[in-house]
Amino acid sequence: MTTLFVIILTKNEAAHIADCIESARFADHVIVFDSYSDDDTPRLAEAAGAEVIQRPFDNYAGQRNAALKAAAGRADWVLFVDADERVMPELAAETREAIQKPGYAGWRIPRYNYIFGRLTLGAGWYPDYQTRLLRVGAARYDPARQVHELVLLDEAEGTLQNHLLHYNYRDVAQFIEKQRRYAAYDARILYEQGIRPKPHNYLLQPWRQFWWRFVTLKGWRDGLHGLRLSLLMAWNEWRKYRLLQALWGGAARRAPR
Repeated sequence: MTTLFVIILTKNEAAHIADCIESARFADHVIVFDSYSDDDTPRLAEAAGAEVIQRPFDNYAGQRNAALKAAAGRADWVLFVDADERVMPELAAETREAIQKPGYAGWRIPRYNYIFGRLTLGAGWYPDYQTRLLRVGAARYDPARQVHELVLLDEAEGTLQNHLLHYNYRDVAQFIEKQRRYAAYDARILYEQGIRPKPHNYLLQPWRQFWWRFVTLKGWRDGLHGLRLSLLMAWNEWRKYRLLQALWGGAARRAPR
């Protein structure tokens, strides 16, 4: 019989973990792969019946690869679910069907994102496919992609029809803080590639980001909500180039004279 584990990566997710585990009870086993939370996440996870494994966080790709290794020899398939996500019964049933099909190493899942409590269908947040259902031994994460993880599969990838629910970004402050981290990561990549910011980048790149989000990806369909998200992402693009400039400025100050 094909064995399915759900693995939930956590760091201080006490507000979400019990409900997430409850939605994952269709699996044969649930592992909470915790990065030494400072709150009650491990205790609540154990109380909800999950196995808790703790590992210091290095990066998302490393954490997911370590979780796959922990499931090796115990599970045939793993479904990664974030603590702020929920698996609905329709997706649970479809997942069980998918893992019986030969020739697949992974399946991508569409995701509904609730941003500031509102279902967001434009600006790039839908269908937001996530490759999360992985055959153990035939899938791994690219270690070079430490954020925005990239799954490497040995066989074909399929697409499921039912959705994960993602309760993403409870407020603007959380959105800005998380996007700040992404901007810093992206700026570092550009810096390591030897790319220097040019004066026009501070205007054109934010404008392109706004147009892509609001027009091309139909952020306008979400009204003022879509407009705000598109503007926030444009601002984040401006911030990325400011951070890139700061990296080059720091390198210049450290250079021997």
